Amino acid sequence: MSSLLQALPHRHVLTLPSQPEAVRTARETAEQTLTEWGIGLRHPAVDPALLVLGELVTNSVRHAAVCSPQLTVIYAAGRDCLAFAVHDRHPYQPPLGTLGGGTDGTGATGATGGLATIMEVTLGLGGSAVVRPDADGRGKSIWITLPL
Repeated sequence: MSSLLQALPHRHVLTLPSQPEAVRTARETAEQTLTEWGIGLRHPAVDPALLVLGELVTNSVRHAAVCSPQLTVIYAAGRDCLAFAVHDRHPYQPPLGTLGGGTDGTGATGATGGLATIMEVTLGLGGSAVVRPDADGRGKSIWITLPL
């Protein structure tokens, strides 16, 4: 997937405070950015992508803000692919492949609620999700890739 993402011609990076307002800002930025890239907001992948993005940012704000005062959203796209990531500096890496679960005892949730929605929508659209840990193990990015 790394080579795929590097090959995508469009990329935008947004850093926000880990506060509830970040959800709205991330979604609005996605809408504006996709439009600038020529991806119509009526495209069938856009509404689900915005839902998934909102859930990822919400999870980061809700569960990682104590360790990560900022979060970063990376948007990328090509002719037939839309990708985005939400990065924070909380070390917990959720098990995206598991749709059940609960908390892991650290206060961070497993793939319940928001993560279950993220996986259901992503996989339902034929997309993929992956957690990429930071090199120092103290943060991660959750990447979502969806076909256009």
